[in-house]
Amino acid sequence: MKALKTLTVAVAAVAIALLAIGCGSDPAPTQPLANFQPEIVNNPDAFSFQATAIENVTATIQYTWSNSGLQATINHSSAVDSGTAVVQVLDANNVEVYSNALLSSGTPSTATGVTGNWKIRVTLTNVYGTLNFNAQKL
Repeated sequence: MKALKTLTVAVAAVAIALLAIGCGSDPAPTQPLANFQPEIVNNPDAFSFQATAIENVTATIQYTWSNSGLQATINHSSAVDSGTAVVQVLDANNVEVYSNALLSSGTPSTATGVTGNWKIRVTLTNVYGTLNFNAQKL
């Protein structure tokens, strides 16, 4: 009985360790931004992305976002000091409905797409600055 308890405790410890370090080899979507206080909120019909005081980051980060609408607005509020930062949105059929540099202000709409799981891709090349944008079902 004592051996069974010891084995159960050992299995539980291994399970907790695996959960803590993750089972996959892919980094979490925020990993390239981990040092820059990333705040990603990915809710159905509302997505927000923010990372503060980024320094020399080159990465492509992609999120799957559930949009029950046919369009979305992209609310920009970034301060890119140097480098390039582009947000691209693809609809559920993987068709690009929006692509633009992250801007200091503006709320453009995407083109009409297909309802479902959309992709939001952020491509950064030698970026310095603060990134902030939201996508909202239109």
